[in-house]
Amino acid sequence: PGSFDPITNGHLDIIRRAAALFDEVIVLVAENKDKHGFFTPQERMEMIRLATAELPNVRVDYTDGLLIDYLRKTGAEAVVKGLRAMSDFEYEFQMALTNRRLLAKCETIFLPAADESMYVSSSIVRQVCGMGGDISSFVPAVIHDEIVRKITGK
Repeated sequence: PGSFDPITNGHLDIIRRAAALFDEVIVLVAENKDKHGFFTPQERMEMIRLATAELPNVRVDYTDGLLIDYLRKTGAEAVVKGLRAMSDFEYEFQMALTNRRLLAKCETIFLPAADESMYVSSSIVRQVCGMGGDISSFVPAVIHDEIVRKITGK
């Protein structure tokens, strides 16, 4: 689960690695009421579909509710989260414990970010692109132009 606003190469790396570990991976665009997304949930889902098209065991879905409710509804057995830094771990560990308290069978698997994407976030992508910077090494090539067009209006 994540906001994927937009999906980055770091996200894609975690998705590919999870796809190698599990029979099915659901990339869940989760709406966070505390964040106001730049891209619509539908745009994010379509970008993820394009970026993961070569991964047959990956599908994309959306929720605007609790992750635990989604897990119950779909029968999903694990949550995969990428970690870039210790600050990510503190928050994600707290969420993992909360999720397990709400649903005892909920397991969270943490995958460390690849070296080349440890510093990349969706907000950095939006900021760099909005100021005219090159984001080609930060996002999947198949959606690069769409991201630039939406952020810059060009």
